[in-house]
Formats: sequence, structure tokens, C-alpha cells
Amino acid sequence: MELSKNKIKLIKSLDQKKQRLKHQLFVAEGKKVVQELLTSSLECEALFVTKEMELLFENESYAVITELDLKKITSLKSPNGVLALFKIPAAQQVKTEGLIVALDAINDPGNLGTIIRLCDWFGVEQLVCSENTVDCFNSKVVQSTMGSLSRVSIVYLPLAEYLQNTDLSIFCADMEGQNVYQSELPSRGILVMGNEANGVSEEIENLCTDKIMIPRFGKVQETESLNVATATAILLSEFQRKNV
Repeated sequence: MELSKNKIKLIKSLDQKKQRLKHQLFVAEGKKVVQELLTSSLECEALFVTKEMELLFENESYAVITELDLKKITSLKSPNGVLALFKIPAAQQVKTEGLIVALDAINDPGNLGTIIRLCDWFGVEQLVCSENTVDCFNSKVVQSTMGSLSRVSIVYLPLAEYLQNTDLSIFCADMEGQNVYQSELPSRGILVMGNEANGVSEEIENLCTDKIMIPRFGKVQETESLNVATATAILLSEFQRKNV
């Protein structure tokens, strides 16, 4: 099958958030990611595979395309023969149980994708994002989630308003906070992680009920901070370890 110019134009347009919102579609690439999403509750709008990948998707409805056409629609430097369009799911209601991760202006798609995977790994079902956090259906985010996107509920909302109206304890990652290894951590609460360059904004920080930090152990303590995804992994591990 040769892709039409209109189809190519549509798929390439989904690189832009406004076009994803307009068409209510996002792109997923690679056999691992696409296979994971196909087994989820997400609805597949179209599946394109090269001849070499047909056997992997023989139970699915797909269109065979050439390597040349794949190169016209991929966002990857080294595409591996599979690209799919999925419908953006309807926004879910915010949950109030368990541990919730809240993100304050996370800009890097790779960081968001990794944090989504971490939520999946540590059993965090709800991820709340400020409206200026990168879109979770950005192709780079989708790629880095490795399928976890379908297992974590992600809600974008005015973060300050949400935190003002919760009865849960709010924990901010802050270098001036209490040592996380010496802290009592509840099974219910909100963990706020801040922007890569600036951390948690002053407005959000003022709404936090608790501040926690990951201590440095190196002899020469000159490292300014940890990557936000790395810090999220450590903090989630501590929350879950103390509530097993």
C-alpha cells in the first residue's frame, strides 16, 4: 500500500499538540510500544507495518507500507517497521486515594515518559500535571513510556487550584526539606516534582504541607541537583518501601 499525501500530511501534523487535539489522535512507533498499546484499552485508529513486521501483527487489522513511506511519517532516526495511530482517551476524573504524583512544569518529554514508567512500576495510578507540563501524547513521551502510558491515569489541570482543594498531605521535593530516609511517609498523599531548571514554583511550594529531600553522600558535595526523573524514582521507592 502506498500512503496518500493527505495521510502522510495528517500523520506528520500530529507532531504538533494543537493537531493532536484537533484530530484526537497520537502516534506510537516501534513494535514493543505498539504491541503494548494494542493490548490496552486504547483504541487503534490505524496500524502501518512494513513487510518484515507482518507476522508480529497477523491478528490485527493493518496496512503494509514500504520502508520509504515509513521514513516519510516517522519521527525516529531509526524506525523499526511499525507505526500506529491511537485515539486520545477521554480525560478521567481525579482520584483521591493512594499515592499521587503531581508535576509542576516538567518540560522534557524524556523525563515525563520516564516518570510515567516509574508510576507504572511503583503502582501509582494517578499522575496529575500542571497545564504547562509537556503533553503526554507527544511522540517522544509516548516512545519513552514503553507502553506504560496506557496503565497510568494522566490528568492536566490548574495545579495550584487542585492542591488548594485537596485534603491529602502534599510533599514537595526540596533541598531544604527533611531527609527522606528519616521521614514518616504515608500511603496516601501527593508527591510534587518540579521543573528541571527551577524546581517547584513558589506558588506551589507554598501549598505543600511537607518538604522532603534526598541527601548527598559524596565527599565533595558540589552536585547541584538530581535529574527530576531520577529523584522521582528514589522518592517513590521510599514511599512504597515504608508502606509495604
